[in-house]
Amino acid sequence: MEDTLDKFVAELQAEINRGTLETYGEVVFKRWQEPLYMGRMALADGYARVTGSCGDTMEIFLRFEEGQVKEASFWTDGCASSMVCGSYAAELARGKTLEELSNITGKTILDILGGLPDHDRHCAFLAAETLQKALEHYLNVTGKNERT
Repeated sequence: MEDTLDKFVAELQAEINRGTLETYGEVVFKRWQEPLYMGRMALADGYARVTGSCGDTMEIFLRFEEGQVKEASFWTDGCASSMVCGSYAAELARGKTLEELSNITGKTILDILGGLPDHDRHCAFLAAETLQKALEHYLNVTGKNERT
């Protein structure tokens, strides 16, 4: 009986993986399987928490060194697409200057992913908005807010 259940679970997981790969593409699928930069960061220089219209909450944490993002991480309570978009937002932020960071948009994230289905596109914009608010937090705290 246990072998039958294990076989069923393995086949079901393989079917889910095939469907996800077909729907979302290889870039999203790989990051879904192995998310990077996920986790809350203590003592972040820049931080933001945004809840999107879908109800997903995204947090972005930034640590700066010499005018560049030294470390970045994210956390979300949202769906797999939110997790993937948060992961790429954190990855894109790493090593960026303040100006470069300010240019990261939802479209930037979507372009890297090769797009998302219409019902998930908002996740890229949620991640980018949260990233920009974390940058604004850093600029406000340090008194470097040249964007206002």
